[in-house]
Amino acid sequence: MRTEKDLAAIILSAGFSSRMAAFKPLLSMGNSTVIETVINIFLQAGISDITVVLGHRADDLKPVVDRSHVRWILNERYDEGMYSSVVSGVSGLYSARAEVKGVFLLPVDMPLISSLTIKKITMAYSISGSHIFYPTYLKQRGHPPLIPSDLFSEILAWNGPGGLRSFLERYEARASGVEVQDKGILMDIDTPEDYSEICRVYGKRDE
Repeated sequence: MRTEKDLAAIILSAGFSSRMAAFKPLLSMGNSTVIETVINIFLQAGISDITVVLGHRADDLKPVVDRSHVRWILNERYDEGMYSSVVSGVSGLYSARAEVKGVFLLPVDMPLISSLTIKKITMAYSISGSHIFYPTYLKQRGHPPLIPSDLFSEILAWNGPGGLRSFLERYEARASGVEVQDKGILMDIDTPEDYSEICRVYGKRDE
């Protein structure tokens, strides 16, 4: 039987945070930071094999990631864009644990996703591990997708335009949506206004 023990997570945390004008992974989120909050989403869902891809300001992030006792990998080509971090993360994961059956891919700037969403996708995976699973909210796709391991070699070899979205569009016939009551799958931190709204929603959730 497929379980969460077959799965891993890659958190993409190598970018410049240029539109935010602040370093997003280390922004405050409640009593913690954004990066620690995102790591805990997966830990609370039973996904313990977590890789954080570092790049910009890696030396500032390493001690925070180490404190969470998860793996990190350095993408030395992070200035080439997010897909280079996807490749670094998948390559590092495959080297560390070749038997993994699927991986969640999540940008670091989405700290509102519920661990229940991860559990629900994992449950869908347990029934059919050959699909690419997307969480959906009101039928709108969000993050993180769960990608089966038979696509890892294709991820590593692909060099087309359009990043991860364009890569996954090639496998649309294998896509399945998992409807969740979690608007957080659509909410990311791109601007100071986004951050203020996410902090407001996060604070209300704690209440």
